[in-house]
Amino acid sequence: MQTFSEIADLREHITLLKQDGKRVAFVPTMGNLHEGHITLVKSARDYADAVVVSIFVNPLQFDKADDLNAYPRTLEDDLARLAQEGVDLVFTPTPEIMYPEGLERHTTVEVPRLGRILEGAARPGHFKGVATIVTKLFNIVTPDVACFGEKDYQQLALIRQMVIDMAMNVEIVGVPTVREMDGLAMSSRNGYLTVDERQRAPVLAKTMRWISSQIRGGRSDYDELVLDGNDQLRAAGLEPDRIDLVDARTLEPVDANTTQLVILVSAFLGKARLIDNQVVDLPESKDEEDTSAE
Repeated sequence: MQTFSEIADLREHITLLKQDGKRVAFVPTMGNLHEGHITLVKSARDYADAVVVSIFVNPLQFDKADDLNAYPRTLEDDLARLAQEGVDLVFTPTPEIMYPEGLERHTTVEVPRLGRILEGAARPGHFKGVATIVTKLFNIVTPDVACFGEKDYQQLALIRQMVIDMAMNVEIVGVPTVREMDGLAMSSRNGYLTVDERQRAPVLAKTMRWISSQIRGGRSDYDELVLDGNDQLRAAGLEPDRIDLVDARTLEPVDANTTQLVILVSAFLGKARLIDNQVVDLPESKDEEDTSAE
């Protein structure tokens, strides 16, 4: 495994790989790697001959300086783990390398609709930071395929839209969420949880699954389901952030054309903000069943 911090050095080695006819897969990360990240790396290996991983805590996507400063940085351990997985190249730039003129002077990329709704509305500028750094990393690595976790559902949708809109020549692969034995979605932010908080954290996924079962059972009173879900979170000591039940394809409100809904949940627990999601196939309405029977 080779590690680079300079853009030109990484580009030189990727050029050599491509000259040898190698297909390149890319996994962008912010480090503090867990099994979810390793699953992305393993998935990337299935799609390509060489795997490139980046480790960069992107300041442009943080709306609070305290969150940026507190984000765990475990570079030495991360590199050791990636070496064990047989990663070919690792890119570990500094903010000065990625934003040499500073954040305020750097060109940005924005996906207008998907970047401003739901999570984007709650965290202004966050998805602009994500789109900008992913675009820059794609330009540096020039991957044939890039793997992203489905846990960040809106982020994945946004990146897919950006690739389409900007005619980027890269295949985007969504990798299913990796969970702990008790159902909690793996995340770097789980490290913020105390022992007691960690025991309560699976309630987020449990509540999400309950909402899913209610919808599959025919409930469509979504506002009431959200209120009930928030009550379940509070009863377990979590502070609800948001529960959104939206069209899984467009992330817009559910309408008559919606066939799949996605449950997007987030809650605060101690210092951590936990997120999760689940896609649900909507049951056919009685009218549709009667029509098809004819």
